[in-house]
Amino acid sequence: MWQEQNNQLTRSFEFSDFSEAWAFMNRVALLAEKMDHHPNWSNVYNKVEIALTSHDAGNTITERDHKLAMAIDKLLA
Repeated sequence: MWQEQNNQLTRSFEFSDFSEAWAFMNRVALLAEKMDHHPNWSNVYNKVEIALTSHDAGNTITERDHKLAMAIDKLLA
């Protein structure tokens, strides 16, 4: 579930291994590039942490963040 905290929309993802996590990050990267809205994220082995915020809107959560979050969720459906 996405959570709003500290002016960011955040979510943690856990996969079976590093390769699966990396593949997910590749798919997210393609979405982000297409939407021209790039996440703050980190990866440690099978875990991916994503934080979305709109830097050009003063580091607040905007509709762009919600749209990217929904698109990311669809990758897992």
